[in-house]
Order: sequence, then structure tokens, then C-alpha cells
Amino acid sequence: MSTIRIGSIGAGGRGGVCQHAHRPEQGIELAAICDTNPQVIERYRKRYGDHPRATDDWHQLLEWDDLDVVFVTTPDYLHERQAVAALERGKTVFLEKPMAITLEGCDRILQTMRRHNGRLFVGHNMRYFPVIRKMKQWIDEGRIGEVQAVWCRHFVDYGGDAYFKDWHSERKNTTGLLLQKGAHDIDVIHHLADSHTVRTVGMGRLGVYDRVTDRRTENQRGDASFNLDHWPPLSQTGLSPTIDVEDHSMMLMQLANGVQASYCQCHFSPDGWRNYTVIGTEGRIENTGDHSQPGHWATVHLWNKRCGPSALQGQIVETVPPITGSHGGADPQMIDAFVEFIRTGQHAGATPLDARNAVAAGYLATLSLRQGNRPFDVPEPNLG
Repeated sequence: MSTIRIGSIGAGGRGGVCQHAHRPEQGIELAAICDTNPQVIERYRKRYGDHPRATDDWHQLLEWDDLDVVFVTTPDYLHERQAVAALERGKTVFLEKPMAITLEGCDRILQTMRRHNGRLFVGHNMRYFPVIRKMKQWIDEGRIGEVQAVWCRHFVDYGGDAYFKDWHSERKNTTGLLLQKGAHDIDVIHHLADSHTVRTVGMGRLGVYDRVTDRRTENQRGDASFNLDHWPPLSQTGLSPTIDVEDHSMMLMQLANGVQASYCQCHFSPDGWRNYTVIGTEGRIENTGDHSQPGHWATVHLWNKRCGPSALQGQIVETVPPITGSHGGADPQMIDAFVEFIRTGQHAGATPLDARNAVAAGYLATLSLRQGNRPFDVPEPNLG
């Protein structure tokens, strides 16, 4: 069997996941990387030597015909054009979430995939979180009966560091954080409910970080590193010169199978928390923590008897064991699924249509909150 050769566009940051796929003993090799930051190239050189090949031009990487697979893990606003170009070159593509920053961009990627009989895997790694898998298992086992309602609240305690000091802070790069950050949670809601959004309405505003006066200049590189000392939010320093995305937002979702859902996101909370609640005709499940780590164990709680406020923890509580690897062990498992996809074409996570549906809901909810909370119906994919 010939070696499967991988190239990575945007090898720094999230691009590091490509290294989980470097498995020479299994006939899979990281053969080329692309990044505009010389320090990223140097880090790969220290780890791998002169191999893989390196370039700062993603067009050049796609011209290397010996590459079979391409990771696209660049900033969101580049996803559409780079995924389309890679699919047109006949590459199997791993595309970091969100699929694109507009509904039309997602559909263009789907059109290209269909036209070229391409293969696309979108990196929704939260499907591989053990806590999400446990919740899905209990739902599929009928532990709460028929799902009727889902909601998620997400407190992004590091929001001022991660999203308001670099490219994330501008609409032209993300559309908005309800899409950019929320694509994960919207996909999980769809996954747990086994459906997708057909109608949505959003609400939100920029109410805190626009009041911070300490800003970096346009030609300074933003420092998005996390720091617990960056508190309170109005004392932040070095924010982006342009901030026009909301720092808190929420949306309502009507799903195709009748389930109703809500999602709330805040980027100036003092605590970090992502919590899902799923209520069915025979019970309720809820998580505390989205992945286990030393000193902080994620749990899933089940209420399946009428109890009033006395059973605060539920009738059944299960601790989710930690697994090794980034993002609570989800990244290595996601890449395991991608490697299987390379070999068989079978999806074990979010499909391209699932990824498109998550963007569609977040994109239209963002339009809604900026247009007086007008409801939007989600159109069917335009496959050309």
C-alpha cells in the first residue's frame, strides 16, 4: 500500500491537530506544511527536521501533486476559498470548524464537493467529548423518553483574551461570535436532538469590550494568550483597534423534528462553563463540565423520577473519565475518525451537511439580532 501524504495549511494554532495524523508506521505521513509565521515553521523543523516541506504560500502547497490529504486550519475567513481550491485539486480535505462564515460560503463548498466528487471532513471535535457521547448514549437508550427541549449556556471566561484581541473581533473575519464560537454548541444541540434548525431568532449586543480604551495598533500582533489576571473585563489592555462583534448573544431554534432549543453565550463572565440540558417526555439530563481533567471532573446527571427541588444532583450521576490529548482527549479521537474517513470514506462525526446546518443557524441568528430580532427560516442547501 502506498503512503498517504498529508499537507497542512495553517500549521500553527489549531493546525497542530495535523500532527495526530502523522503515523508513518501506518503509512500516513505529514509531508508538507504552510504557515505565514516563521516561528511555526521553526517549531516543526525542531520536531521533524527538514521533513516535511514548508512554504508560506498555500497556493504552492496545493500545487504539490504528491499530496493526497490537506488540512485547512487557517482563520475562518479563509476556509471557503481554501477548501474549495483543495477540493478542486482532488484532495481529501480536513476543514476546521466553522465550515465557512456565511451560508453561501458553506453551500459553495458543498457544490464544489459534489461537482468534483470530493471528500470533506469538518472538524467538529465536540462530538468526540466523552461527556457529549455519554449524553447521546443515554438519549439513544431512551433514558429520558422522547426529546422535547434542549438548551445550552456557555460562559466564555477567556473571551476578552481569545476573541477581542485578534482577527476574531471583526465581522468581516467571522460574521460574529454567535457563529464562530457557537458553531460547536449548535452542532452539539443538533446532534443531541437528532435534527437541525429550520427557524431561528437571535438577540445580543456589544456592551462591554467596546468601552475598553486600551487598544493595540493595526500593525501590532494581538496577544490572545489566556491570563486569569486579566480581570475585570473593563480593565483589559491591548484589545483590537476594531471591535464590531457582539460580546454576549443568544438564540432560539425551532428544529425540524419539533424539538425547540436555545443557546446563550457570554464573553465577560468570571467563570468558564458550558452546560447542556436535554428534557424529554420521561426525564432530563444535564452535564457539569464539558471534559474531565485533574481536579475537575465532568459529570452527567439524570433525573427520571418526579422529585421537586430535593434531588439537586438527580437520581443518577456518572463521572466521565478523563482521556489524554488536547481538548479533553477529543482531538486525537477526532483525528482517529478522520484517518478512518481517509481510508473508507465513512463519517463517524459531523458530516459536511451537519457542519453547514450549524453555520446556517448561527449565521441567520446573527442576522436576526442585527435586524431587530427578525426570525429567519433556514433554506435548504443550494447544491447548484
